[in-house]
Amino acid sequence: MGLLGKFFGRKREPLEEGIEIVSRHPVASFHVESVLRIGEKVTIIGTVEGGMVYPGYKVKGKKNAALVYIIEKDRKRVEYAVDGDKVALILEGRIETKKGDTLEVYQS
Repeated sequence: MGLLGKFFGRKREPLEEGIEIVSRHPVASFHVESVLRIGEKVTIIGTVEGGMVYPGYKVKGKKNAALVYIIEKDRKRVEYAVDGDKVALILEGRIETKKGDTLEVYQS
């Protein structure tokens, strides 16, 4: 990165597993009601608060982030989730979260 890129470039937040958050502002938040871990996949169940979530967006925990792989509502796969929807986010990668946490969602 050149000298001008250091001053005018976007701030990147490096995280443990190699997923970087490039966006400056979250597009939504997600309130966690339960967490399921099956092998390497993590499924978080909760409510979308203030925004929209699409597959491919990134969910940021306290130490790391994970990619939203699939969104399910009422056991059916959906293309997106809006404010107030209770959904299950199936993540690609591991994220440290627990019941009661509010996670930030960033656009890819």
